[in-house]
Amino acid sequence: MKGFLEDANYSIGLLDEGATLADVIDNCIYEHTHTGKKAFYVGDLGKLVRNNIQWQNVMAPIKPFYPVRCNSTPGVLEILGTLGIGFACSSKSEMALVQDLGISPENIIYTNPCKQTSQLKYAAKAGINIMTCDSDTELKKISRHHPNAKLLLHIATEDITADEEMNMKFGTTLKNCRHLMECAKELGVQIVGVKFHVSGSCTDLQTYIHAISDARCVFDMAEEFGFKMNMLDIGGGFTGSELQLEEVNHVIRPLLDIYFPKESGVNVIAEPGCYYVSSAFTLAVNIIAKKSVEYDKLLPSGVEQTRNDDEPVFTYYINDGVYGSFASKLSEKLNTIPEVHKKYKDDEPLFASSLWGPSCDELDQIVENCLLPELSVGDWLIFDNMGSGTLGEQSTFNDYQRPLIYYMMSFSDWDEMQDAGIASDTLMKNFFFVPSCIQLSPEDRFSTAA
Repeated sequence: MKGFLEDANYSIGLLDEGATLADVIDNCIYEHTHTGKKAFYVGDLGKLVRNNIQWQNVMAPIKPFYPVRCNSTPGVLEILGTLGIGFACSSKSEMALVQDLGISPENIIYTNPCKQTSQLKYAAKAGINIMTCDSDTELKKISRHHPNAKLLLHIATEDITADEEMNMKFGTTLKNCRHLMECAKELGVQIVGVKFHVSGSCTDLQTYIHAISDARCVFDMAEEFGFKMNMLDIGGGFTGSELQLEEVNHVIRPLLDIYFPKESGVNVIAEPGCYYVSSAFTLAVNIIAKKSVEYDKLLPSGVEQTRNDDEPVFTYYINDGVYGSFASKLSEKLNTIPEVHKKYKDDEPLFASSLWGPSCDELDQIVENCLLPELSVGDWLIFDNMGSGTLGEQSTFNDYQRPLIYYMMSFSDWDEMQDAGIASDTLMKNFFFVPSCIQLSPEDRFSTAA
């Protein structure tokens, strides 16, 4: 059941209906408490199946292309590949990972906006032709090293509600699209569609309306140059919330029906990453050090001190941080709060606390201020929604060890895959039966795959 990120030899615990995610976490913590207290993930791969069903119910016929950079663990990629999902790759290593699953080149898109020559040559040799482009420099590079490429012009979107840093995004203007088409015509490169991306932090869904309208303008422009356009990529930005998915669909569906109806022959795709994997992974970390600090040093700037000076304030250090599983914390807010694993009374006092990673680096702050009961070294904290942006390339900072991954799936989710006819023989070899996590003896818990 354990699997390292680079290890394709993994196994999945198939749980009966008497076992829950909490049971899995309890048993893993029991094991780690006796063997070394390493941080670990529990990945509920059945969540991927359920999220895909939800996508098909709400967003069909828009085909999802999963961005591999979100979470490239073997269990995730193999389940998504079995579900028939396409893949959006940003590097040679990602393309190779996906190809090893037997995914056809037609179901792979090379999305890196700044492509390395060596990786373009790799894509050309592998027959991965669909890729994005947003500048004449990239266009010329592609024409030299991958003349059979089929390009999606990446157009910028205007999100007036986003933070200032979110406006520093890739994408070209409508005006520049004409210039790129002229260049492509001269170079003999095919342009087959348009891509745009709306950030998941965008609160104004009108951005989608503007983006789809702009895409239609580019399609019309392409007709003047004789390009046969057949693909529209509406990008990512899907948070994983069913409500957000339905809201986006409610906004874009009428416009897609008008501008890109079925009879137009345009295939509409999307790149949902966080949507599939974020809620599927839970991270458990262990407290490795603890100290008391002055309260005024813990408070965020501008926050008025309101507590009793006699109350203790705690700083906790855990065995994972921003140079590991919390890497996304360096560029965005943490979208999960820590939960204490051990049982404590409802009336137990809570204390102002902060959480830090193990590096002793000033950037390695995970939670600036939260309320927790008093904890001890060796206690465990649980973080939900940790499946996106945290399970990719290994950090080279100090001797950071990547957490183990425990994959699981319930029988009901497995039955759903079998009923849909997508439970391949290759995937089945990774499963083993767990009668009940609660009843397992310590030596039998989550045996490692051979």
